Amino acid sequence: MGRPRTFNIDVAVDRAMELFWRQGFEATSTEDLVEGLEITRGSLYKAFGSKEQLYAMALRRYCQQHAGGLIEVLDRAALVRPAIRAVLLELVEADLADPERGCLLVNAATERSSHPETVRQVSHTMHQVESALAGALERAQVRGEIAADKKPLELAQFLTTFVQGLRVMSKARAGRAFLENAVAVAVRALD
Repeated sequence: MGRPRTFNIDVAVDRAMELFWRQGFEATSTEDLVEGLEITRGSLYKAFGSKEQLYAMALRRYCQQHAGGLIEVLDRAALVRPAIRAVLLELVEADLADPERGCLLVNAATERSSHPETVRQVSHTMHQVESALAGALERAQVRGEIAADKKPLELAQFLTTFVQGLRVMSKARAGRAFLENAVAVAVRALD
């Protein structure tokens, strides 16, 4: 019988998420993980199976936290337009504060586009965001916040795409004025 685990799985996944987020999958070595998670190589493999499996867990955690936060904001927003604007500006602020890190979802989509599990997770999360936006925009339309001739699903698809482009432009150091102007134009698409 093996020794009991002496580390917290959730803490380890959070630390791995930070490493993969900052360095990417390929640049994060097993040694980086062992050191960053403060566990032995054997414990790493016993708990997570492989670097690939740990990455999948870390990406899922990121998606739950970040997409879940966006969905929650949209679900509880009294007014949808200001909520969408606030979320977009929050993303700009986060990216300006740490542009090298960017968005783990965007990083995953670009670095690991040939890995089916990563593609599935990214697609699933994008669909969740799109659905939440479409639902919020439908509610906004019923309340008269957006015009009756707008198509909530099309707007949701545009905004989902826009968010990812915004994150890429932030990582490319587009600058505050550029990013805030882009957000203003995106919000005007709801007019």
